[in-house]
Amino acid sequence: MKKELYFGIAIMAMILIGVAIAMPAPSEMNNGHLGLLMLSLIVVAIMLGFPTAFTLMGMGVIFTFFAYDQDIQKTLDLMVQSTYKVMTNDVLISVPLFVFMGYLVERANLIEKLFKSLHLAMARLPGALGVATLVTCAIFATATGIVGAVVTLMGLLAMPSMLKAGYDTKMAAGAITAGGCLGILIPPSVLLIVYGATAGVSVVQLYAGAFFPGLMLASLYVAYIIIRAKLNPKSAPPLSEEDRRVQLSPVLDSLKRTYGSSRAVSALVNGMKGRRAGNLTTGQVANQFFVAMLPAIFAAFVLGLVYSSLTAPKPAAYDTTGLVSFGSEYQDSSTSKYDFGFDEPAGAETTEAAPAAVEEPAEPAVADEPEARSAPMNFWISLLVVLAVLVYYYSRLSFERLEVFKMLLTSFFPLAILIMAVLGSIVFGFATPSEAAAVGAFGGLLLAAGYRQLSFPVLRESAFLTSKTTAMVCWLFVGSSIFSAAFALLGGQELVEQWVLSLGLTPIQFLLLSQVIIFLLGWPLEWTEIIVIFMPIFIPLLPYFDVDPLFFGLLVAMNLQTAFLSPPVAMAAFYLKGVSPPGVTLNQIFLGMIPFMFIQIFAMFVLYVFPQIGMWLPGVLYR
Repeated sequence: MKKELYFGIAIMAMILIGVAIAMPAPSEMNNGHLGLLMLSLIVVAIMLGFPTAFTLMGMGVIFTFFAYDQDIQKTLDLMVQSTYKVMTNDVLISVPLFVFMGYLVERANLIEKLFKSLHLAMARLPGALGVATLVTCAIFATATGIVGAVVTLMGLLAMPSMLKAGYDTKMAAGAITAGGCLGILIPPSVLLIVYGATAGVSVVQLYAGAFFPGLMLASLYVAYIIIRAKLNPKSAPPLSEEDRRVQLSPVLDSLKRTYGSSRAVSALVNGMKGRRAGNLTTGQVANQFFVAMLPAIFAAFVLGLVYSSLTAPKPAAYDTTGLVSFGSEYQDSSTSKYDFGFDEPAGAETTEAAPAAVEEPAEPAVADEPEARSAPMNFWISLLVVLAVLVYYYSRLSFERLEVFKMLLTSFFPLAILIMAVLGSIVFGFATPSEAAAVGAFGGLLLAAGYRQLSFPVLRESAFLTSKTTAMVCWLFVGSSIFSAAFALLGGQELVEQWVLSLGLTPIQFLLLSQVIIFLLGWPLEWTEIIVIFMPIFIPLLPYFDVDPLFFGLLVAMNLQTAFLSPPVAMAAFYLKGVSPPGVTLNQIFLGMIPFMFIQIFAMFVLYVFPQIGMWLPGVLYR
């Protein structure tokens, strides 16, 4: 702990020394220099442990007081107006609802079932436990959005299992911490809501844009685990036969003993029409057969929807000849056919309008009959591919795999449906983020009730933690609003803009500089502090370099994951250290996180080189 303390003190000393060197003499200082001094003091105060929100508010009020020449009335007016602006921000309504959903899902105790079913489903992959840990973390972090909860629970659940299986301690720690941080990037994410509210960017477009970069980063993590396990099996040994063994349910076990077949579908069909061992009924066997057929039923349902939409007849074209748009012609009172009983005054010139000829009503145009369309060739190719996959799947479906599929049905699919329902309703425009968050909160209630974990103490604790987290976020926004107003009032923003523009940077150089600054800020600060303090400084600079705020937000969201993985304030490491076995040291956890930090940097590079990874979906849906 002393090393981290010395490191933090060194950073604070560097900040203070840099400010002392950069600042002019007190007699030559103007308000812009006071703004930069305020920014430096805020960073130092936060590193000393002062609450971020109240530090922002306190420093903002003090420096605003000096900017207004010690006019207390104007200072209080600015404070009230900044607070009211935050209170009227509709985007923030979704924050408590998403947080409430996360706490309810966390208390549904799904994570243990999810981890067990995933590691059995991936048993034949190299590094199966590591891959299952990453996928479990990604899914659970996406559903909850609470990094600390995911890392803590997976530390209790996966860390002992991975160490028992012979995994390298650093690799196990890195997989848990990196996977737990994915929830701040993959939507629905509170970080994206906070960035959208701060930068004035649509949260809906941020969610659509962050979907594929999040999947890309998770895939890179999984690929790293598999490749490392393949190259160095000692760091991630394969699962033993005992760990791969699946305990069959009584129905499947009885059918397997009766028919002695490894293929589940043929045995289930024979069980429905032939002899059955023990006291099995036709209904029990039919129930298992229905579960086995669920992938085929789902595929048929989706393909049917696609086929019906592709072959639906085009709407009939209506003849609009002779129609006049509203307001295109103006009829004054002299030509009006209505008589309101008012005579023209004496001496006024009147003009009699010639009576209009009565036109015969035209025959109504007959609309063309809608013609049915045929499905394109791509649909039939996709159909053949799906059929081939289903045939291969059912030819390989054993009783053990069917049992694993049933475990996934009760752990993975409920969470996946909840996430896709919330995310899909936002991305496709069916609901606003606040409405979708309400649906997610209700879905969290249903999940907790379905797994018999919903009780008054659970509900009360979830509501209390939601209120606590929401209050923290809202106070941060209030502090950020007061700080930003004070910083702009002092001229600090103008001074920063002049300095950056004087450097003559190209857009590439500006993006590189900004992301390096954010990466370095992730060492002493958390993501909330970086967004509410520094994004109001960066966002006004984007138009000068023709940078889309949406794309900049995606880069920032990916970059800010390092705030949880970079010492000395690597909160994910401290979460994991608190629940790890005694032999695991903090240095081992830090060393395990470093490869994943390099993967994050590589993913940012890929996103910059191929921006359509993040910009394609918002462009298709909203532009």
